Amino acid sequence: MKERIGQMFKDKVFLVLLVLGLLTIVAAAGVITVQRGNGGGESPYLKVPDQSNMIVQESVPQETQVAVAGESNATKKEEMQAVDSGKATAKQETQAPAVKAGTDKNAAKSLVLNFTDAARMTWPVKGNVILDYSMDSTIYFPTLDQYKCNPGVVIQGDVSTPVIAPANAKVKEIGANEEIGNYVVLDLGNKYTTVCGQLKELQVKENEYVKEGQVLGYIAEPTKYYSVEGANIFFELTHEDKAIDPLNQMK
Repeated sequence: MKERIGQMFKDKVFLVLLVLGLLTIVAAAGVITVQRGNGGGESPYLKVPDQSNMIVQESVPQETQVAVAGESNATKKEEMQAVDSGKATAKQETQAPAVKAGTDKNAAKSLVLNFTDAARMTWPVKGNVILDYSMDSTIYFPTLDQYKCNPGVVIQGDVSTPVIAPANAKVKEIGANEEIGNYVVLDLGNKYTTVCGQLKELQVKENEYVKEGQVLGYIAEPTKYYSVEGANIFFELTHEDKAIDPLNQMK
């Protein structure tokens, strides 16, 4: 038993000595390598190539950068000019009256009203004339069952049909009465005026300028004065407050 323990002890000592010898050899080899490096030989480490040239080549040339900056400044300048131009245009549009289309209820304020006896008007609504103008003699009114003078014409039409301005004009008056219902008085210029009656859903207001063809309103149900005649538009033309035959001025 003692002999076996002694043999095991000897074996362990041998192993320890063997390990120490190997460690000594490795350490000596490392010292030799370091000395060779310090001796002016090539470094055992991998050298990283100088990338300064690569960075310069990949970067944007100075001239190009200047050009881009110039384009950016030019773009900004153009945008500023566009904004200034837009402001100027907006200012001009604010100062100058806008002329708008005939069906636009916000008509131009720069209209020149110059209606004359040689001028011609558009029909306010297309339809048959069921009661003619007659101030020199009387005509028969079916609903009233009587004869009387008529200062305008009564034009047949369907309820809700649009009624348009017969010429460029200014809305002089808006009102209503029992005979012709809601009406609009238009100033055509040179003391010419027209009256459009039997309207509903008016699309204009007093002192507004309207262009020829602009919608004034729509044909309403007839008043009790025209129940037999049916839906219609009463249309009157005056000059210097005297009624004249509107058919003589119609296109």
